[in-house]
Amino acid sequence: MSPCRELITKVFPHIDHEISDYVNGMLEDGGDDFETSDDLYDAIGVMLQQADESKTEEEVREICDRLHSLLHKSNGVATSINGLNKILEAPFQMSDMAEENGTSDHSIWLIKRDNSSIVDQKKLEKADKKIQKKLGKRDQTTLKKVESAPELASASQQINKRDAKMDASGTNKSYDIKLENIDISYGDKVLLTGADLHLVFGRRYGFTGRNGLGKTTLLKMLSSGSLKIPSHITVLHVEQEVAGDDTPALQSVLECDEKRESLLKEEKSLSSQLQSSSPGNDKDGEVSSRLQEVYKQLTAIESDKAPAKAAMILNGLGFSSSDQQRPTREFSGGWRMRLALARALFRKPDLLLLDEPTNMLDMKAIIWLENYLQTWPTTILVVSHDRLFLDSVSTDIIHLHSCKLESYRGNYEVFHKTREERLKNQRKEYEAQKQYRDHIQVFIDRFRYNANRAAQVQSKLKLLEKLPEIHPPEKESETVLRFNECDKLSPPILQLDDVTFYYNKDRILFNKVCVNANMDSRICIVGDNGAGKTTLLKLLLGELEPCSGYRHAHRNLRIGYFSQHHVDQLDMSVNSVQLLANRFPGMPQESYRNQLGSFGVSGDLALRPVSSLSGGQKSRVAFSVMSMTNPNFFILDEPTNHLDMETIEALGDALIKFPGGVILVSHDERLIRSICKELWVVQGGTVTSLDGGIEEYKRLVQIELESH
Repeated sequence: MSPCRELITKVFPHIDHEISDYVNGMLEDGGDDFETSDDLYDAIGVMLQQADESKTEEEVREICDRLHSLLHKSNGVATSINGLNKILEAPFQMSDMAEENGTSDHSIWLIKRDNSSIVDQKKLEKADKKIQKKLGKRDQTTLKKVESAPELASASQQINKRDAKMDASGTNKSYDIKLENIDISYGDKVLLTGADLHLVFGRRYGFTGRNGLGKTTLLKMLSSGSLKIPSHITVLHVEQEVAGDDTPALQSVLECDEKRESLLKEEKSLSSQLQSSSPGNDKDGEVSSRLQEVYKQLTAIESDKAPAKAAMILNGLGFSSSDQQRPTREFSGGWRMRLALARALFRKPDLLLLDEPTNMLDMKAIIWLENYLQTWPTTILVVSHDRLFLDSVSTDIIHLHSCKLESYRGNYEVFHKTREERLKNQRKEYEAQKQYRDHIQVFIDRFRYNANRAAQVQSKLKLLEKLPEIHPPEKESETVLRFNECDKLSPPILQLDDVTFYYNKDRILFNKVCVNANMDSRICIVGDNGAGKTTLLKLLLGELEPCSGYRHAHRNLRIGYFSQHHVDQLDMSVNSVQLLANRFPGMPQESYRNQLGSFGVSGDLALRPVSSLSGGQKSRVAFSVMSMTNPNFFILDEPTNHLDMETIEALGDALIKFPGGVILVSHDERLIRSICKELWVVQGGTVTSLDGGIEEYKRLVQIELESH
């Protein structure tokens, strides 16, 4: 038994076996890391204090001093002579020791070994590996690598040893997250290299960057544990819809609070035991005592207020009182995603990860969510390409660029201005340094062969060598979308006259609707989810026949339709070029490449399987498919759901330049403001054109939310 282990066993006779093994393991494997006894106390003092609460802090510090002294002695080199240990502070001549003991003639120190005794090389290599492994444990940091074969994603990070020890001992009480030197790759593609991620508890982080750079992958790595964060921090990633079963929507939200559900079940069981027990039962006292404790815990977590809180969240996300009682299996995938978001908001984890939460919401729900998240008490990391949403919610922005993570204080508007100013200054600095280098180089080239200027040339050469290497600031490629030219048509182009439509006679969806659109129309349709926006689009497309009334369309009208599920309907097993060839056969490959290139899908990207593309890249492929028939009128249903901010800006510019008409369903306020001249509101079985546009609609929605 080592001296340190003997001391711990003697001073702490009742120490827990696991704590004893952990402390001794730290002393044996990491003894060299503790330069002072204070370092040793910081690492194990709390655990020793917990092992024997009767000992004061001063006593524990004294024990740590003794342990540190023993470690220092055991790490010295010692030899035994006549049963006495002697520390060798300097090199010692063994022959001198032999003479002192009168054994110079036949000293065991001077007898040569038989040459026939040969060292076993395999054993030597094995011992060397053990030493290297032990040295590796003593490094200040360790490297954690996790691979996920099904997703072809791998991650590594640098972990501070002290933080790891605190986490293992349960002494880490901080809810801040600090990840350093992160490397993430997806197959052969490097997504992050040497990146740092610092999340301060209670702040709301907007996560931005181009499509396909790895934002969603990073969120998945955080939620799956592939990137190590302190174990006491609860993480929830809203990415999968709620499973459909007979559970009512409201109960589905309440059930995600596992502690409350467990206490309620126990309370029900204990109450049943008391009611069914016979008078004078000895166990009634224990059951009653435990029941009182359960009631106390339920009161502490405000269990009685939970249903009202869950109902409020569901109502804000668009679930009516009747919807909240419907089984989850009756909802579509989009509504189940809303349920998943509601469960996350109700559960309130320490770190909430949201990936494009506004994609599934209408304008009213987005405004409610913005207001709700502004008072969120824990940490949020949200991926969103809705600039106005990030302006409203974010306190900080994390920007993914060039395989690095850059942090900015403030909302998206502040980030955008700060980054533009930073890039401007970097370009100025680069130009100034380049001009200075060029000036020196001109002097060197001019007087290189002039003997009288040789000393000056040498001085300039040395100066040039000492200057730091400079690189021009990286400029992100500009995103451009181009829709094909089309023929102008004379009005009337597309209209509905006195159209009435219903799926069920008991619930009339539209009653005597009259609308029309022309080649210069830029119309946005808004309204609550379920009000009938997509049904109205299908009536305009001619996919649904009115129950009464008429649809009129120009005979040369060619409509390009982009549906919410257009991306999901692409063939994922082929590349983009082959996909267009399968849909529109008989054209040269160059035509398909040019079409894809008009929407930013070019080079190797066009030859990658569609399944490997990001959501935004798939949307661009869907735009290419939609435009292959050269339409002269666009009907677009939520086209921005998977697009990054740069592509949304490019889409807005392309729609402004498009010579045909546009009818758009979208919740992206910035896009609506930039292109739409008219706003149709679908509500209560009617379609009305709202004077005042999106600003007036937002004002009406805010009034409605405040009234609730």
